[in-house]
Amino acid sequence: MILAFTMATLVITDRIQVWQIILIASINGMVMAFDTPFRHAFLLEMVGEKELLQNAIALNSTLINSARFIGPMIGGILIAAIGEGGCFIVNGVSFLAVVFALISMKVIPATSNKEHGSILTELKEGFQYSFNFKPIRYLLILVVSTSFFGLPFQVFLPVFAKEILSGDSQMLGFLTGAVGAGALTGAFFLASQRSIKRLPNFILISAILFGLGLMGFSLSTFSALSIPLLFVVGFGMISQYASANTLLQTIVDDSKRGRVMAFYGMSFLGITPLGSLLLGTVTKSIGVPYTLLISGTFCLIAAAFYARRKKSILLHIQEKQSLVSV
Repeated sequence: MILAFTMATLVITDRIQVWQIILIASINGMVMAFDTPFRHAFLLEMVGEKELLQNAIALNSTLINSARFIGPMIGGILIAAIGEGGCFIVNGVSFLAVVFALISMKVIPATSNKEHGSILTELKEGFQYSFNFKPIRYLLILVVSTSFFGLPFQVFLPVFAKEILSGDSQMLGFLTGAVGAGALTGAFFLASQRSIKRLPNFILISAILFGLGLMGFSLSTFSALSIPLLFVVGFGMISQYASANTLLQTIVDDSKRGRVMAFYGMSFLGITPLGSLLLGTVTKSIGVPYTLLISGTFCLIAAAFYARRKKSILLHIQEKQSLVSV
């Protein structure tokens, strides 16, 4: 909220400079690095029961992707009406809803008799737990792989809209909207599921759809084909990540939830920019379409790796549910 109001002040007073934007963006990235794992780890405390996690995570994904549709439209209207500075003021004020919601929550304080070590010791313990616990390791490897090679496709959409599909800003809107529509559909579908038993298979199907959709989109030169393919990409993308999020929060020990979810958040928030940097460099040599074709291929390879190890995740879920029933 403070960063949004700072941007608003700089824009309205006409003092905004490039270095200030970079600094604020960097600080915002740090804020997100703290916010994401805390928020994911806090989700179970908010909903109260692990059985509700899947629906809660799916609802969260639905809200995020709904905002992708509604936000740009509202933003465009506000820019025309009150300017960019006014938009940042509205953005800052919107955080008050989150602040009041957090203050209003009645959560039982968590108690732990464990003695905590240094930050590095705790981080090392969380890493060893995540790496040695095979279901968590396989899920994180899949998320890291698809985040590095797959998610950067979004930064190339303007190039496809203009150079490949010979369109304008309206075409870019169609492409972005197709991704959002697919993501919304995936979130609704996930919310309709009542059991986590199917999630490992659903993750595999979603990962395959994501890779195939990217490959098909990279080769398409027709908007009538590119838009439906991006719908598939959006569906596979959000279904894969939301399902992985649900599984991780279901199988992780409560004492390690924050650290594991931090690794999960880093798997796409921190890895995707690195993938964008690499793929952006590669495009200079082979072009954007072939770069995305290779990206989709690597996503399929990651899905194949996960498929060979999916059985261990299914076995762990069955064992855990057997213990609960006993």
